[in-house]
Amino acid sequence: MSVSWETLELHTAQPFGIARWTHSVYPRTIVTFTQDGIVGRGEAAPNAFYGETHGTVEAVLPLLAEALTDPWDWDGLRAGLTARMPHDHPSVKCALEMAALEWCAVSVGLPVWKLLGLSPAPLPRSSYTVSLADIPDMRRQAREAVAAGHTVLKVKLGTERDTAILEALREEAPKVALRVDANAAWTRPQAKRMLGVLDAARVELLEQPLAADDLAGHAELRRLSRVPLVADESLHHVRDVIALAEAFDGVNLKLAKLGGPLQALAALRLARAHGLSVMIGCMIESSLGISAAAHLAGLCDWADLDGALLLADDPFTGLEWTAGELARPQGVGWGVTRG
Repeated sequence: MSVSWETLELHTAQPFGIARWTHSVYPRTIVTFTQDGIVGRGEAAPNAFYGETHGTVEAVLPLLAEALTDPWDWDGLRAGLTARMPHDHPSVKCALEMAALEWCAVSVGLPVWKLLGLSPAPLPRSSYTVSLADIPDMRRQAREAVAAGHTVLKVKLGTERDTAILEALREEAPKVALRVDANAAWTRPQAKRMLGVLDAARVELLEQPLAADDLAGHAELRRLSRVPLVADESLHHVRDVIALAEAFDGVNLKLAKLGGPLQALAALRLARAHGLSVMIGCMIESSLGISAAAHLAGLCDWADLDGALLLADDPFTGLEWTAGELARPQGVGWGVTRG
């Protein structure tokens, strides 16, 4: 039995901008668990907003990897990870949980979604992100996405130009479904001013308009908004779901911030129990991480799984996209192969 890992630098095809930053290089750590000649893999996609970098990933992996002994003991793995690091390093925990699940699935010759008994329903159509840039460049991104067959665009906002951006993109792509993600960058007054703009642009949903800890502001905005509000940065742990139900209409589940597929599944079930809609989302990740999220997507209302599509150098193959639609992974394990 062994746990090993390597960190790869993934590059986006073009700079990827949100309200907080613009990057084009994303270090991602691939974790491999090997036992009895069977291999399970996971991906750590750290995000500084949640207190992680590639440096912290590599620093804590030797300690957290010790928790992965019996790949079938999922509860024991979670307990061991929590005992070693109670609240931090969710992307590392995600990678280890992914590796355990794939090992189990491969050992019985199944995709992970079948191993877990998850829904075989068709996946919701994924959005494609128009990242924050100057307006001509955002127009170009939208135009190219539509030409490639994408019918749902997710627009990154969080500037003083947001009205002009939305008007330009709706003009550029009049028939697509538009979703907006402000990445926690709006103030309460700005968010209220934007509600009419969102209506005029026929926006389908609004993701995380206000600061992560401003639940009162989100609750007030929710009462005023026709557009559903979806929590992203406000959701760090499974336990957060209950409080968010008072302030949002839905939650965005990302495996790397929640600590793995089983944690996302627990958050999904808790969200349903509290009347929330569910989006399955992602970081900028390889097809390995995206495939893990896609295994849960059939249970969700919305999907935002374009992270690997934005890469210039995805090291994995096997995911099938057709005109913006992601097919359910069918191969054993996570269903992707290292290229």
